[in-house]
Amino acid sequence: MSQAEAVFKIIEEKNCPLYEAGDEFKLTGKAVPVEEDEKKFIITAIIRTPDDKAICRILVSDITAVLVEYESMESIAKYVTNCSGCTGLIKIDYQKGRRSSASSSAPMREDNIGFATKLLNKFPIFESLEQSDIKKLVPLLKMKKFPKGSIIMKKGESGSNLFIIVSGKAEVLVDDTVISVMEKGEVFGEISLLIGTPVGANIRVLEVVTVLFIYGRDFKKVLNMFPTLQMFFARLLAERLAKTNVERLEEFTSGMVGRLSENPPSELFQTMNLNHKIGILTLTLSRGTAELAFKDGGLVRSEYDNKKGKEAFFEILKEKDGRFKFTPGLPPQDMKSPEMGDFMWLLMEGMRRIDEGLT
Repeated sequence: MSQAEAVFKIIEEKNCPLYEAGDEFKLTGKAVPVEEDEKKFIITAIIRTPDDKAICRILVSDITAVLVEYESMESIAKYVTNCSGCTGLIKIDYQKGRRSSASSSAPMREDNIGFATKLLNKFPIFESLEQSDIKKLVPLLKMKKFPKGSIIMKKGESGSNLFIIVSGKAEVLVDDTVISVMEKGEVFGEISLLIGTPVGANIRVLEVVTVLFIYGRDFKKVLNMFPTLQMFFARLLAERLAKTNVERLEEFTSGMVGRLSENPPSELFQTMNLNHKIGILTLTLSRGTAELAFKDGGLVRSEYDNKKGKEAFFEILKEKDGRFKFTPGLPPQDMKSPEMGDFMWLLMEGMRRIDEGLT
């Protein structure tokens, strides 16, 4: 049997960590007072939150409270209220719903998917994909607008989304120094998603920016679906690291020692690769000594915890504490050895295994 459905739509949002303007919450149910005590209610409620977003228990409680006040969906009048919790602010507006049987929200219309597909086909990131492939991606993309001066990503935070600029401009800031300016079609947020490191720079809006973004969990699915995108991001990752790690690369012109707490394995290995180093990287880790041999930046040998080759490399990537030392030069045996595989593939595969708990 169907029930009346109430739709609560966010009409204003300021610094809410979970939701944005336009998000909808759908409520069905009743609140029946206990006869002997009208201050007590038996509530039966179904609340459907926006797809692919975390649940805010405070906001859910605020919406459920509407049932207590009006007892049923049919009785609700015009209703606008603020969320009562956290540091952000959102204002929700009740909109008359429809008879519902708790079915899921309607999928994106075919004409909207077609329009979005044509738009995305013009962006460099999607040039290698067929329109039929892009059409599969459209439902995973969300859109958001950021005002001038706002921070889209903050240095030191864990990155959770991949962003594509649809319009406007944003600047990349490291220690208040502008590194670059990004415009329509440019991508950011991929480094944190690919190698698991914190965000390395602030992304600040110069002109009102509209972005398409994809959640990290969906991004990993997309990479598995389309190998050509893996190659795109591998090249992009190499270019970004070459620009932002110039000082670190120069430090490797001679032998170097350090701690993994300051230079995580993924960043350390990329530095070796990008600078085409020849030498042995020795690491003192929780399960003993690890050794990696690099020839012109390519990995030719890896040993750790009674493992060799790729499996040893994947194990080393997991380590967070320890010390390392780089010694220039290789013995003849390592100089003759072939690379273990494409370095960027090894790195991305290792991070994927860590994310999925496979190592």
